[in-house]
Amino acid sequence: MSEEVKGRISVETENIFPIIKKWLYSEKDIFLRELVSNACDAIAKLKKISLNEEFEGGTDYRIDLDFDQETRILTVQDNGIGMTDEEVNRYINQIAFSGAEEFVKKYQAEGDKPEIIGHFGLGFYSSFMVSSKVKIETKSYKKGSTPVIWESESGTEFSLRSGDRSERGTKISLYLDGESGEYLDQWKLKELVRKYCDFLPVPIYVKGEKANKQTPLWSEQPSSVKKEQYDEFYQYLFPFAGEPLFHVHLNVDYPFRLQGILYFPRLKHELDANRMGIKLYCNHVFVSDEAKELVPQFLTVLQGTLDIPDLPLNVSRSYLQNDPLVKKISSHIVKKVSDKLQEEWTKNPDEFRKNWDEISLFVKYGMMTDEKFYESAKDLIFFRSSNGDLTKLEEYVERNKEKNSGKVYYAGEAELSSVYMDLLKSQGLEALLVDSRIDNHFLQFLEGKNPDWKFQRVDSELADQVLDKDASPDLADQDNKTAEDRLKEIFSKAIAREGVEIKTEALKSEDIPSVILLPEHLRRLAEMGQMYGQKPGDFLKNHTLLLNRKSKLVKNILNLSKGIHPEKAEKLARSVYDLALLGAKLIGEEDLSDMIRRQRDLLEDLSSD
Repeated sequence: MSEEVKGRISVETENIFPIIKKWLYSEKDIFLRELVSNACDAIAKLKKISLNEEFEGGTDYRIDLDFDQETRILTVQDNGIGMTDEEVNRYINQIAFSGAEEFVKKYQAEGDKPEIIGHFGLGFYSSFMVSSKVKIETKSYKKGSTPVIWESESGTEFSLRSGDRSERGTKISLYLDGESGEYLDQWKLKELVRKYCDFLPVPIYVKGEKANKQTPLWSEQPSSVKKEQYDEFYQYLFPFAGEPLFHVHLNVDYPFRLQGILYFPRLKHELDANRMGIKLYCNHVFVSDEAKELVPQFLTVLQGTLDIPDLPLNVSRSYLQNDPLVKKISSHIVKKVSDKLQEEWTKNPDEFRKNWDEISLFVKYGMMTDEKFYESAKDLIFFRSSNGDLTKLEEYVERNKEKNSGKVYYAGEAELSSVYMDLLKSQGLEALLVDSRIDNHFLQFLEGKNPDWKFQRVDSELADQVLDKDASPDLADQDNKTAEDRLKEIFSKAIAREGVEIKTEALKSEDIPSVILLPEHLRRLAEMGQMYGQKPGDFLKNHTLLLNRKSKLVKNILNLSKGIHPEKAEKLARSVYDLALLGAKLIGEEDLSDMIRRQRDLLEDLSSD
């Protein structure tokens, strides 16, 4: 061009600047992502053109970031396609046009995958978030083209003149404002490159040092990637996370484009399920480290990458929530994850069982929140058994349906050595062990899905098999009172608590004096309540104390009540009740001190002359 041109961007453009600065680019760091993405775009365009046209300057493509602390100038430079004065006017001054879209329409062969990341225009204008002045020096790859310089201090008024750049490509100089000196730091720039542009297919240098990894493993064909490469990539993405259990490599071209690798991490604790580890990319450019709107919540325990070329770089939550493409992608990911679980179970069932504890939380939560996932994975429900092995739920039901009369007995892991489990084991019965907070909800969910399954906690009702049906009947005395009547009187007086129902039964085991029975629905409420800080005693308003008529201790209490020291019988009765509460884990801290005092008084009484 022969002379300098000055101008003002259109009113529409001026009005969009507040949106760019305050909403579209709410994080200042984003400007670097946009400028580097545009530079990569320019190189990608030139690579396309090289298939049909010749040009000067070689193919040693690169992007360089440099800065001068004295002048406070940060530069982003590429050796890509460059621009003519006409293109600068079109793509920079008329941001309503999309240079990238126009390029795709002109050069994209039918059936090829678009490789253009973003759009000239809006991305470039993010540079004014950190700059008091921006200068573009550019020269087109076309032979005989004239280099051009574009400058602006406001983003709305500009000057355009001939330049002296000798090499093709574009150099953007940012005259950083007083609040953006942090970007005159090599470590800071390298950190941002790694975060946003680590996997761009062009080497990016900061002060002459390469700053990006440049190898997005998810773009490779799954058949060409070895397990060691997957593990190495996982360690690169998530240092110190340990070795993943297994992974899913996503590679879809139709009806949408999706690539990525999702890893199953080892969940050592339920709180691990709250971490978010899926990084979202658009054509290798980092977009977000949260994909909550893109994948169902239960999948957020996974870690890895998703690359979706058809998402905008500045994707919003509302966009993800409402876009039909996102819903299709989400359904596909759920299917691929459930397919992977089935594959791992079929391929190596022993290893799958070994890893079950670390994926069970994820699987259970997924089944409860996603119907399709439940249908595809419902035969992969495992529980630890009181027999010591890991069993499929369906196998347990089939194995015990006659002995259990259709019931599914279960207990907490901590109750494996409880009196309730001792009673069950003594009669050859088997219970499932539950040990996570989600299980209380999961069992109710399973009952809703399978009406024939009735889950019963071992301390809610004693199994018929532990009762001695052949025990001698309870006969009445001269006062027409049975032993049960007498025991009810003794224990009711000793306990002095409303809502306690006292029953007697003859158990096959003589070693257990009593147990607390809490109805199934109350027991589940108790466990849910404890999750929210409620005290164990809050759920004891209605419960049953079951006394074992065959217990020697219970018989002794009955005999003492008829002798000269009935008060000792009363103290022993209260002690039996305390121990039953303790065995059922229904003694709160506030009641423990009273229980200890009662035990001390009882021991003093028994040890006195």
